[in-house]
Amino acid sequence: MPMEYKTTTNDLEEALPSAGTIEPEPKRTIYQRMVSLFATDIGLPPNDDRNDASKDVVLKLPALTVIYWCEKMTATTFGETFADYFTQTIDLGYAPVAIGFLVFFALCLGSQLYVKTYWPALFWLTMGSSSLVGTCISDFIDRSLHWGYPTGMGVLLAIVLGLLLIWKLSGEHMNVAGPMTRRSEFFYWSVILFSNTLGTALGDFMSDSLEWGYAMSAGIVGGILAVCAILAYFTNFNKVFLFWVAFVLTHPFGATFGDLMTKSPEKGGKGLGTFEVSMVLLGMFLLAFAIENYQLYKRKQLKKSDTEAANISVKLANRKLFTLRKVPKRRNKN
Repeated sequence: MPMEYKTTTNDLEEALPSAGTIEPEPKRTIYQRMVSLFATDIGLPPNDDRNDASKDVVLKLPALTVIYWCEKMTATTFGETFADYFTQTIDLGYAPVAIGFLVFFALCLGSQLYVKTYWPALFWLTMGSSSLVGTCISDFIDRSLHWGYPTGMGVLLAIVLGLLLIWKLSGEHMNVAGPMTRRSEFFYWSVILFSNTLGTALGDFMSDSLEWGYAMSAGIVGGILAVCAILAYFTNFNKVFLFWVAFVLTHPFGATFGDLMTKSPEKGGKGLGTFEVSMVLLGMFLLAFAIENYQLYKRKQLKKSDTEAANISVKLANRKLFTLRKVPKRRNKN
């Protein structure tokens, strides 16, 4: 018997996805907040894609996770001790070493500004070289130019605050965990360079001028950083303000902790040597860097799996939508 194909309303309803209702996000418990510190999306806007980029907006900053701060702390402290190795241990002088590291930083920064996506290795090379340059410039200002720690710290603090104020008044957003314009990116790296320079001067001011010593200075700065972390993850305090406070303070912490490990016992340190401590810090950074890249790899794999699953669902829905049900053909009574 001849057959004809016909679609029904039920077929269409089953094939099309239902809209559903959007439920509000439940409030997270303290345990969930602590676990989420290790997630790769802390500080990112919803549905943010770190590999997408446009002409004016770029996504080239790492997520602000615990791993990020581990990388930042070790990279900063490495920059402090490794710069001291060249300027003090083998005594190449502050100005020549500062110029050499400044050239290297400029090359890294130029590459970082050129690319349109987040390259972990390039980002952390730029960050680490800024710490090296900042340490050398700060020591050059305080010791070679004989400005002293209080004057050098005051001038650098004024520069950092001025850059942040200009950034704010420019109308560009100051979000440091998501997409930013090229103009914002320029402000971002300018503040980073001078904040690293300020950090070294601040650490020397606390340990030497105030005579707090390396251990006490590192403990005080570490306590302030802990308070910033608590406020950031468990309160609604301004996240941008807390980020820059923590970012600036990681360098004096690295400076005082690095001096504690490398300076001679007569000066209140452990006398472990600048090169040896630098290599240990480099190893710690590489471990954190490997963890970050593993997280990025897992996220890409998860996104790829979700995309494939979505494509399969669409194909099945289309197949069901256009599958025609067989019904008997009416006979012509004539």
